[in-house]
Amino acid sequence: MSPSSAPTSFPKGEIKILLLENVHQSAHQIFRGQGFQIEAVPRALKEDELVAKLAEGFHVLGIRSKTQVTKRALEASKRLLTVGAFCIGTNQIDLEAAKHAGVPVFNAPFSNTRSVAELVICEIIMLARQLGDRSREVHEGTWRKVATQSYEVRGKTLGIVGYGHIGSQVGVLAEAMGMRVISYDIRPTLPMGNNKAVDTLDALLHASDFVTLHVPETPQTKGMIGESEIAKMKDGGYLINLSRGTVVDLEALARAIRANKLAGAALDVYPHEPESNAETFESVVRGLPNVVLTPHIGGSTLEAQEAIGREVAHVLTKFINSGATVGAVDFPQVELALMPGAHRVLNVHKNVPGVLRDINRLVSDRNANVLGQLLATDPSIGYLVMDLDKEVANDVRKAIAELDASIKTRILF
Repeated sequence: MSPSSAPTSFPKGEIKILLLENVHQSAHQIFRGQGFQIEAVPRALKEDELVAKLAEGFHVLGIRSKTQVTKRALEASKRLLTVGAFCIGTNQIDLEAAKHAGVPVFNAPFSNTRSVAELVICEIIMLARQLGDRSREVHEGTWRKVATQSYEVRGKTLGIVGYGHIGSQVGVLAEAMGMRVISYDIRPTLPMGNNKAVDTLDALLHASDFVTLHVPETPQTKGMIGESEIAKMKDGGYLINLSRGTVVDLEALARAIRANKLAGAALDVYPHEPESNAETFESVVRGLPNVVLTPHIGGSTLEAQEAIGREVAHVLTKFINSGATVGAVDFPQVELALMPGAHRVLNVHKNVPGVLRDINRLVSDRNANVLGQLLATDPSIGYLVMDLDKEVANDVRKAIAELDASIKTRILF
């Protein structure tokens, strides 16, 4: 092979990974096992800090929930290949900007589901027995042994809004405690056990003693539980939100608690959250009776963080080593088995007419033998994985990268 056509992809030892916000050591172990370079920062970075750091040439960025990955940060990092969100949510990342920069974003949709589900069950019992208030009173020296407004949860109805990975686990656990479980989702779901789906949110609100929210942050879910929705809940009902802080109108919730419309609430997420543990939390719901407030710890267990570290590190490693994008939240889904002896060209391009024709012409002009090829598209980009004879693969890569429609091209060998 001539020097001009020598493969230019990075050896594993030159792949640089930046991990922020105390990503669990399970991820570090997987990356070190691959021979990647790792730099860890134990906190979130502000936009200017992130821009400056990524300009140092990192290929992979790993974050949790606090770091905001903006369009400016993505555009400043010319070598960035992928972003891993070591959490469920990805609303802290500009997904459209990432996609158009050719950067797939991966998250951990499964690993903390049990931890969140267990906290929901805990809070159902806490609210039913007013345990938060009783505990605080005893700490303050007050002995208030009462049964008033304290209930068993057996036989009560739990309404689950958003019947996905977490919601379905909550339903199974609640049913095991003797609760009746109903659910509402905008998509068809298969209820677990004796859980039962209802047709509308209004039907769920009317029938439920407890309502727990497990929805993503979207324009449709912003403020979805407000004055009118709370009015449709049972008098003396309870509201639990461990999903996203923008889902519930906290002013409306506070009024409902003060007016005894609702008997209690439990919140783990808020519209505005402190950026660090050193900041003071301010909210209209502070100090209200039988309102359990936690600092966004739904998935904060050692088991969940270890599992999240493994889950995200595995998909990032698979993408680095093979180009697989299955599981990416912003990218066409592609996975092609590696072909022994071949070099793999990976190309992200604008989804405009004629791109595949142009690429195939470039391959044909070089008499290249295509050993495997897979293309997937969405309305704005296409992602092509192509295995070629190693003698011509890098020449093809260079030619594809020069096409006007190309966004990002790399080679694996």
